[in-house]
Amino acid sequence: MPHGDEMFGIVTRHDGGNHVRVLCEDGKNRMGRIPGRMKYRVWIEKDDLVLVEPWEWNEDKANIEWRYRGRDADQLRREGHIEEVLSTA
Repeated sequence: MPHGDEMFGIVTRHDGGNHVRVLCEDGKNRMGRIPGRMKYRVWIEKDDLVLVEPWEWNEDKANIEWRYRGRDADQLRREGHIEEVLSTA
């Protein structure tokens, strides 16, 4: 679950390497950076639900903190934790 500045997002495009485009629940489209600790251990694909933390100094970029698996993402949607912006994406 999000803490502090973290929010849910949906991956809209994989830009290669450790960069993805993410539609965040605040409606902004950000460039997400996959940190080294996740890069080769967690595969992030288009339409994955992720937890992002926007950068304080650049609101157009964010770090990917977590990727939710299909069942976990479905459960979050059923429980109403995912905003409408992301439910339609």
